[in-house]
Amino acid sequence: MDVFLPIAEVSVNVLAIFSLSGIVGILSGLFGVGGGFLMTPFLIFLGVPPTYAVANEANNILATSVSGSTTHYLKDTLDYKMGFMIVIGGAVGTLIGIWTFTYFKGIGKIDIVISLAYMYILAIIGTAMLVEGLGEIDKARKKITTKKKLHVHYWIHGLPLRMRFQKSKLYESAFTPIIIGLIVGFIAAIMGIGGAFILVPAMIYIIGMPTKLIPGTSLFVTIFVSIIVTFLHAFNYGSIDLILVFMLVTGSIIGVQCGQKLGESVDSTGLKTLLAVLLLVVGIAIAYDTFFAEHNVQEITKINKNDLNPLSMFIKRISVEVPILYGLFSIVFAVILGVAAAFIRRFFSNLRKKYFLLKKS
Repeated sequence: MDVFLPIAEVSVNVLAIFSLSGIVGILSGLFGVGGGFLMTPFLIFLGVPPTYAVANEANNILATSVSGSTTHYLKDTLDYKMGFMIVIGGAVGTLIGIWTFTYFKGIGKIDIVISLAYMYILAIIGTAMLVEGLGEIDKARKKITTKKKLHVHYWIHGLPLRMRFQKSKLYESAFTPIIIGLIVGFIAAIMGIGGAFILVPAMIYIIGMPTKLIPGTSLFVTIFVSIIVTFLHAFNYGSIDLILVFMLVTGSIIGVQCGQKLGESVDSTGLKTLLAVLLLVVGIAIAYDTFFAEHNVQEITKINKNDLNPLSMFIKRISVEVPILYGLFSIVFAVILGVAAAFIRRFFSNLRKKYFLLKKS
């Protein structure tokens, strides 16, 4: 079954979108990583133009981050002060990223920039994960245990304006999280991803945060960065398609829950290696599609307004006539979906606990 996306002006297969977003959600829940670096290339392969793929995946990440962050808020596993410092840098980085995005879009090179960015990022992440995964498998086979240094000092730790982060029990320069946020925001704006693959390692190895606070704080930061990215893409380019976002969010949230449950009973060491191989394969596919595949120039089909259903007509009209309102509505829409998903998950979790208690008694 195909559905027409009124903003991107392409038709996509509903089952393919749900299936791929669900699979990416499972991988996200299983490994604790964001799925943007996989879902955006998948959308491009399905025929969604790169500009729209980046914007809509950013909106999807906003919804899933709200869902996950709400859960961590209820558990009180967030460092708000650290999160806000990273968000300050993230906001600046996002604005620089959007300016860069606008420049390359203006000269007609944005599609190739997005493809190259994904090609290099996937190659770097995939190679790093593959080396780490193979190393863990080798250590497990040889039963080798290694002691890790608790905190390594880099030049970034010598920066001024040091402050205390009571929740994390750290005394760090304010510039440390701000610089990290700057990098994350820039990448998020260009690639439509949350930046967790940079943020989480930085929190562990550079900032030195307690492990229990990292997932919630990372999601907290991603919310604000994604809000800025979503609004600017909706306002500047009108590229957020709420129909596509709804399909992506539904599949992703269901997949994340399945991935988290699966992660409780499966050894992820070998699976991490498989994920690394998958990233490398997707990177190679993007490289082939960019440099070697023959691209047929498709004519943009002019859609008659009378052929659109009322919902599609409404979305199309608002995005063009009131871009500020449409940008704000895109944010609220994603936040509502994310919060609803978090409370539905909590409801079923409590229901399951009550069922097992009744069964034992």
